[in-house]
Amino acid sequence: MTTTTLPQAAAAPVRTAHPNRNKSWMRWGFVAPAVLYMLAFFGYPLVRNVLMSFQHYTPKTFFTGSAPFNGLDNWRAVFDNPLLVQSLWHTALFTLGSLVGQFCIGLALAVFFSRRFRLAGFARAVLLLPWLVPMVVSSVVWRKLLDQDTGVVNSLMLDLHLVHSPVPWLNSPSIALLSAVLVNIWIGIPFNMVILYGGLQEIPQEVYEAAALDGAGPWQTFRNVTLPMLRPVITVVLVLGFMSTIKILDLILALTGGGPADSTQTLGTLTYQLSFQSLDFGQGAVVGNILIVISAVFAVFYLRANRSDFGQEK
Repeated sequence: MTTTTLPQAAAAPVRTAHPNRNKSWMRWGFVAPAVLYMLAFFGYPLVRNVLMSFQHYTPKTFFTGSAPFNGLDNWRAVFDNPLLVQSLWHTALFTLGSLVGQFCIGLALAVFFSRRFRLAGFARAVLLLPWLVPMVVSSVVWRKLLDQDTGVVNSLMLDLHLVHSPVPWLNSPSIALLSAVLVNIWIGIPFNMVILYGGLQEIPQEVYEAAALDGAGPWQTFRNVTLPMLRPVITVVLVLGFMSTIKILDLILALTGGGPADSTQTLGTLTYQLSFQSLDFGQGAVVGNILIVISAVFAVFYLRANRSDFGQEK
């Protein structure tokens, strides 16, 4: 008896998801929360600020929701305001003075603490205190310390016979901005020191040993070895310091409020004055946009500098 076997039907191919497609969705899943956060908390306020600069935006607008379009009127009013040029100049002086002071002292302290000695960790922790204290608190404390009549600074200088009369640190138009710069330097030194100290720890000791064998002295080693190898970290410190300093508001408001006689008026305080004192939110938005443009220019510089540090084409 002959048996025949029927051919078995070919099994249907099992469809599997393309691995690249799954990876693509996974990437977007990780990126989406950050993108949504940026759009909600940075993109939308930025667009609203730009639109507000072309509108007649007043407190009444918050109740009616109506802000008439007024073209370039806000921009003309701001650029015709003599305080704008003055604020730009004060902002440049405040930012440059703060960056130079913070960086130089921070670098000196970073180099000092890179030498191992007893209680170095405790001393670094103490120097971090100005950075940990809220800026408003630090500003109020310094306002008390620099008070012309009852401040500790003037009392100490008088006791040491360094001055013959109390110095009007915050009351004189000629030195009020300098006082604000000195306070901001004190606040920003820990940030510079910590970042630069971390960069110094990444430099191999073999490089210093090779420089010593070549007969390089301490200054030559610092100039030709330390600074070139620390350049990416220096770029980060300076650019981030610039972007945080140029928009400072709370420190100056707590110290001088922009006075005396507008001698400490900066772009940040001018924005506050126009928006919340003059209640002209449109003109305040214009000054805010100017700050955004300046920060964006230096952000681009920061990205290009970082890209060149990693050996990529500009």
